[in-house]
Amino acid sequence: MKRKALIKDIVKGGCYLKRHGSRHDIYANPKNGKQAPIPRHSEIKNSLVRLIKNQLGI
Repeated sequence: MKRKALIKDIVKGGCYLKRHGSRHDIYANPKNGKQAPIPRHSEIKNSLVRLIKNQLGI
């Protein structure tokens, strides 16, 4: 999955960019207080996408 598509999905799910890290961006879900790092690769594996969405509660 493309990184831009993943970010679009998680923002649509109510998450927001909390901060920029050196190699990852941290997104947070204000509804449940969960956070997850998003790598800055242009292509992200589907297994990692499922893990990120699960960590954020989407």
